[in-house]
Order: sequence, then structure tokens, then C-alpha cells
Amino acid sequence: MQSELKVDPKIIEEILKFTKNVIDAPNLVAAPDEISLEVTPHDVVQEMDKTRLLHYRSLTDKQHKTPLLIVYALINRYHILDIHPEKSWVKNLLQQGFDVYMLDWGTPTSMDKYLDFDDYVNGYLDSYVEYIKNESSVEKISLQGYCTGGTIATAYITLHPESVKNYVATAPVIDGWRDTTVISNLAKHMDVDKMVEIIGNMPPEFMYYCFSVLKPFEQGIEKYIKFFRNINNKKYVDSFLRVEKWLSDTPPIPGALFRQWIKDIYQDNLLIQNKMYVGGRHIDLKKIDMPLFTQVAVGDHLVSPECSMPLHYAVGSEDKTLRMYPTGHVGMIASSLSQKTVLPEMGQWLAKRS
Repeated sequence: MQSELKVDPKIIEEILKFTKNVIDAPNLVAAPDEISLEVTPHDVVQEMDKTRLLHYRSLTDKQHKTPLLIVYALINRYHILDIHPEKSWVKNLLQQGFDVYMLDWGTPTSMDKYLDFDDYVNGYLDSYVEYIKNESSVEKISLQGYCTGGTIATAYITLHPESVKNYVATAPVIDGWRDTTVISNLAKHMDVDKMVEIIGNMPPEFMYYCFSVLKPFEQGIEKYIKFFRNINNKKYVDSFLRVEKWLSDTPPIPGALFRQWIKDIYQDNLLIQNKMYVGGRHIDLKKIDMPLFTQVAVGDHLVSPECSMPLHYAVGSEDKTLRMYPTGHVGMIASSLSQKTVLPEMGQWLAKRS
């Protein structure tokens, strides 16, 4: 006698609820591009070509003397560091009494395809550092580099150590051969000369492709399943859409910069070997002799911890700290963990040296 197939009523209820949430979604939530981010008040104090220097307005009566310039990554936008008032990296630092600046790389166009490391390091970044020094009447500033911005900041400091008092390296891309991420593996097998010759600047679509293969299930199907399950949780939905808005806003990367990046960092791994040159000048990590605070995320799927940590051991600094956090690339800078642990530790370290 054939037995009847029994289905748990709770499963049926869950399926029906999920289906209803999918159907109701268009009426319950806005599209990511319709979300308005409540960014921390700031002024655009300097501009060069497509790039901008942002200066955030103070939130305290007293400020630390040494200003802080955040050098954001080349991928996506700086908004992730100011994604929500309750998770804002920038706002937290302002509340701790720091004078905060941010470098916005802007949106390169086809006419910018010849911009390279030299333009970004000795051109834009150096000019903005000099501006901040003059405005603040200081000889040195503090510098924070995030992700690929950490690579640019690292190169800058080796060439201009006299301008930097403290350096915070947050998930920096340093040792390309030790990076085990999907992006690193793709980069190591690219014919980057042919790509730049044909395409010019690396378009946003290429960046989207790279992101999509990092964690195809978790970053694709799974995250949307979680989204529809939590469609009535306003706080969850708001956070989800803000991050989606950030992920969907990726500027092109200048072709010459992209070529040098792939070859020098990932394929030939010149930076950590002290064999890299920028604008004809030698990059020697031992010249980084100021206080260094390196922040690494254990679960980082964009920049392996093994890729970032070698900076701590390669520099000439005697005052240096390496901290590892149980989170991911974005979680380290835009989460409750960053607010409760990462930023307070960084702030205490920086305050003593500012």
C-alpha cells in the first residue's frame, strides 16, 4: 500500500508567506536608487579635475589638533563610510573630536584613461594633503586608507613621509600573491594590456561581474531570500537598500591606473617586495616610520587578511599595532561592530597620537 506524502504545515505556511512578501514588495519598498542617504554635513573645499576634497563639519566643541584625511577606495563610492547615521564611520570619528576630511575620486571619463598611479599619488592626493596642512596650520596630518585607497595611501607615505603623522591602514591591498580572493585569482590571469587597449577605462559592468562571482549564492540568491523574508522589517529593509544603492554606484577605473594596478600589485607583486615605482620614484615600505594602525577583517572576501597583514611587518615603524576583527570587508566599517569596537579602538589609538 502506497504511503501518503506528508508535508509539514509550517513549511506550507512559510512558502505562502514568502510568496505574499514577493508579491507585495513593490508596494512596500522603494527601489535602491530612490533611497536618500542622510549624509553627514560637509563642504566641498577643493576640487581637481573629477576629484573632490570633502571637509565634514565638527560635532564637538573641541577637536584634536591633527586633522584626518580618509583616502577611499577606487571601487564604489565613499558613501559606505557614511551609510547611515547609526552606522556612520565619519560621524563616529567626528563625535570623538576628530577633524575629518574625505577624498572623493569622482567619476573618470574616457579622457582620463591615461591617469596612472603617479597622478593619483603625487598629483591628487599630495595636493589635497598640502591643502589640509595649510588650512589647519600643521606640518603633518593623519591618513587613513581603506581597501585600494590603502594601497594608494601606502605608496604616498613612502614618497612623502614628512607630511604624515599617523597612518591607519584599513583592509589595504598590499601583498597580491598572498591574496586568495576570487578577484585576486582573476587579476593574476588577466591579459590586462589587451583589455585596456580595447576597452580603455574599466567600466562599472566589469566591476559588477567581479563582485557577482565572489560569493555567487550568498551575494545573489541567498541575500534576496533574506530580503523578502524580512520585507516587513523596516530597519532591515532600510539597511539592505542603502547597501544596494552603494553597490550599484561604481565609477570606471582609469585604464592606465588599472593596468599598473593589476601588473604591479597582483601579477608581479612589486609593492611588498619594495620593487614598485610610481612616477619614476622607488616605493620602499621601510620609509613608513610613523605610528601605524592596521585593521584587518578575518572574513574579508574582497581583500584576504593575508594580503593586508604583511604591511605591519614590512614598515620601519616602531610604534605599530595590528588588529583583527571577526567580520567582513564592509562589516568592519559599516556595522554595529564597527561602532562598538573598531572605531573606539581606532579613535583611542589616534587620539593619543594627535
